[in-house]
Amino acid sequence: MSTILEGSSNLRWNLVADIGGTNARFSAVLEGQLESEYEFHHSVEEYPEFAGLIGGLLTEIAAATGWHSPPVNACFAVACPADTEVIAFTNSHWEFTKTSLKQALGCENLSVINDFEAVAHGITELQDDDLVQVGGQPPIAYKAIGILGAGTGLGVAGLVQHADGYYVVDTEGGHADYAPIDEIQSAVVNCLRETYGRVSLERLLSGKGLLNIYTALCTIEGVDAIFTTPAEVVAGALDTADAKALQTLNMFCEGMGSAAGNLALTFGAKGGIYIAGGVIPRFQEFFINSGFRSKFEDKGRFVSYLQPIPVYLVIRSNLGLLGAAKKLQKI
Repeated sequence: MSTILEGSSNLRWNLVADIGGTNARFSAVLEGQLESEYEFHHSVEEYPEFAGLIGGLLTEIAAATGWHSPPVNACFAVACPADTEVIAFTNSHWEFTKTSLKQALGCENLSVINDFEAVAHGITELQDDDLVQVGGQPPIAYKAIGILGAGTGLGVAGLVQHADGYYVVDTEGGHADYAPIDEIQSAVVNCLRETYGRVSLERLLSGKGLLNIYTALCTIEGVDAIFTTPAEVVAGALDTADAKALQTLNMFCEGMGSAAGNLALTFGAKGGIYIAGGVIPRFQEFFINSGFRSKFEDKGRFVSYLQPIPVYLVIRSNLGLLGAAKKLQKI
């Protein structure tokens, strides 16, 4: 990489982005490559408007890389539906139009995809050391793969492999109804209904969901909530063994197990279930030793169907960027 490349007027590079409700990550990648040393991370809260970030991004990239031409292609993975001209994020204040973004970047081609479509593309490039297996047997080749992951929200996708490659099924499955399976979960859902009306999977199985579970448990039992952020709840469970925080983390892990098992049944995901997102790696060992796997398999007459299906926890941090770059290669 190269002084020659950096000084060349014929340099061709791509811009990829993974933008969630909390963080916006970008990478400047030479055309034909999937990864780069040039990554740029920003907080959504820093910018009242999305255009304010994009306005300085190319200058930031040029200063770091020496590449002063605009990107040839761009792929932006966004945490919201991506099939409309106006992109409005589900869990943040940002929005933009595809036309205005393409003009601001000066690129020849722009692709905007759902963030979990990008995650699904990235799954195809993972190595063994990017994953931790949580139960099950080896996957069955060419069987469907299910993907879900907790970040600010909850993403869900599918991956169907075939002899000539694969096909991604992008979904908004994180907004399906949360189905409680015991009395405490039912009480938490009833408590959250008072605030949200309808209670989706994302209301409990996400970063914000951790705080929702915790505050609901405190409300139900009539005790004061001492934690005010998801990070504090996790720290309270892991560092001080706070009883309510521990109950919260256990309920979260068990709920993820139930949701992952439902996804495996829905997709027939004998190729495995992949757990992505930035939340669970923060308490990896707790998750592995929690009731996740037992709730994953706890499907009555279909226990034997689920027992062989492997679950993989993805521990690679830039999966969305990798997947956005892979998407450009497939276009």
